Order: sequence, then structure tokens, then C-alpha cells
Amino acid sequence: MSKKKLYRPNVAMIVVSNNYPQKKEIFIAQRNDFDEIWQFPQGGIDAGEEVKEAMFRELEEEIGTKKVKIIAEYPEWISYDFPLKIAKKMKPYKGQTQKYFLVKLKKSAKIDINTSHPEFSDFKFVSVDEALGMSASFKQEVYKIVIKHFKKEGYL
Repeated sequence: MSKKKLYRPNVAMIVVSNNYPQKKEIFIAQRNDFDEIWQFPQGGIDAGEEVKEAMFRELEEEIGTKKVKIIAEYPEWISYDFPLKIAKKMKPYKGQTQKYFLVKLKKSAKIDINTSHPEFSDFKFVSVDEALGMSASFKQEVYKIVIKHFKKEGYL
């Protein structure tokens, strides 16, 4: 298997509240299968699925709404490796390659993490710095790179 195939194609979203841009609050959620892991919504891209289709599907599956407006898209795919305990569950993948979007919740959006297959046990809106401090160590470098880009572009 080629190295490229060892990374699962994935979409990830940095979700800002509907108070954006006046308040730059970022959604972060605690996984229900790994208590110590807080993360942004994300998920695999199904075969034949367009990236933006996957983004809207994953938002609805994970936070109960797809009522968002895309503000920006990170220009490249970015990858990270799973820690060993996660890699064992995700075979044959050793990590994920992700396409990131910055999205704003619409005024009519209602977050509900109690979806048909809940992935999160808790969530909150926090500052950019708080989000980085709460995120899983193996995802922090990717989060820093993506957030730095959105800051440089004037979005965060």
C-alpha cells in the first residue's frame, strides 16, 4: 500500500458562532470515546463524495446542523498521524489527511450533539488560544498551522 493510502481522507471544520466577526468564538467538543480529547468537528470523506458534501454531512452528523456559511477554506490538504491507541482502531490508516474549512453558524442554527450516533459528550465556544490549549496533543500542530493561516488572512 502506498504511503498516500495510509492517510484517511477527511474534512475538518473550525466553526465560529453566529456572533462572528464581532466575537471570534470557536466551537470545540469533547469526544465521548476518549475523555481527554477535545476537537473540531471532522470526519471521513466517503468514496465518490465531494469535499463540501462531506463537510455538510459531517456537521449534521456530529453537531446536529449543517446551517453554516463557509467563510474560508485552507488552501492545502494537511496530515497528521494517529497515536498508537487510535491507530489500532483505524487500521489500515496511520493518520488522516484533512481539508479544513472555517464556517460560521447561521442565526437559525441549533447545535445538538445528541445525534443518532453521538461522537461528543460536551461542547463549548472558546477563544482561539483556549481551543489550542484544549485540543489533543497529536492534533495541535495541525490546528496551529490552520489557525495561523486564518489569522494571517484576517479571519481569526
